[in-house]
Amino acid sequence: MPSYKLNVNNTEYTVEAEADMPILWVLRDLLNLTGTKYGCGVASCGACTIMIDGNAAFGCQRPVASCVNKKIITVEGLSADGSHAVQKGWQKAAVPQCGYCQPGQMMAAAALLEKDKNPSDDAIAAAMSGNLCRCGTYHRIKEAIHYAIEELKH
Repeated sequence: MPSYKLNVNNTEYTVEAEADMPILWVLRDLLNLTGTKYGCGVASCGACTIMIDGNAAFGCQRPVASCVNKKIITVEGLSADGSHAVQKGWQKAAVPQCGYCQPGQMMAAAALLEKDKNPSDDAIAAAMSGNLCRCGTYHRIKEAIHYAIEELKH
């Protein structure tokens, strides 16, 4: 089985996996980073959203072989102490109900704010459109992103 060197949450890992194994399963099963969730497996729900080189990506569709020499950030990599602006916004807006989709939602928001520190509501809606929430907390997700925007200004 081939081995791959990965940079995940600013830590270097070497994993043995088939080239087409989705990075989602590498993260969860081989690296024990279980914050990233499996939802649909077909890139329709966004529960598996991670950042790869600063861009939101669906982990269920990204083969591990394509992640070599990339910077991968999972929800665990935002900050260990909850100090990332998105984490603070999520807490302030009390976003989660069941919480299952929230890691993917947070990663989509973090990727957006990495590129645009003050996005419009239309830009927020577009960036978050690939992430579904069965509990319907969309209004709180938007509120949390606005809290994160304010946090980034300070």
